[in-house]
Amino acid sequence: MTFILGLTGSIGMGKSTTSGLFRERGIPVHDADAAVHALYRGRAVAPIGAAFPGVVRDGVVDRQALSAAVLGQPEALRRLEVIIHPLVREEEEAFLRRSRETGAGLAVLDVPLLLETGGEGRCDAILVVSAPAEIQRQRVLARPGMTQEKLAAILARQMPDAQKRQRAHFIVDTARGVLAARRQVGSILNVLAGRPGRGGQERTSSHA
Repeated sequence: MTFILGLTGSIGMGKSTTSGLFRERGIPVHDADAAVHALYRGRAVAPIGAAFPGVVRDGVVDRQALSAAVLGQPEALRRLEVIIHPLVREEEEAFLRRSRETGAGLAVLDVPLLLETGGEGRCDAILVVSAPAEIQRQRVLARPGMTQEKLAAILARQMPDAQKRQRAHFIVDTARGVLAARRQVGSILNVLAGRPGRGGQERTSSHA
């Protein structure tokens, strides 16, 4: 049975880099953010266009326009989530079916809001990607178009890093760079090698 590892962490912590390190080792990874971006060019265009007039341009969802429409608007954000979350779950379930059919011993679900949405129940273990708050802030504010206001709004939706770490079975600290993160991922893979999918494992951390 495929062991499902949920990979999560707050914005700017290094989730994409860490999931890439699993891909380097041949582990199948489902990227929820990438799935959303694909849906913005496909199945989600019509329902989002109906719910948020003006955000569809040239047949695709304009992500900046959509972000502006929901920023600081909880009700608008909930309308968007009602549309997009079921579609992302369908993509995730199809990914897990493929992983099982191909005999993958381990599959990774890269989901930014995994803990906030109760998604840990879909996983056999949780990996939290983390870094000190100042490093996180520097990384995020260096992104094009990012502002203090946007960062504050994003962080308001996310569980504090300290709480996520408490709920993790594994932690990858990205503050020391890619080589150190790669060693940590290797340690996690060694721990999970040959382990069948099941829940309720004792929590531990990897800081190799």
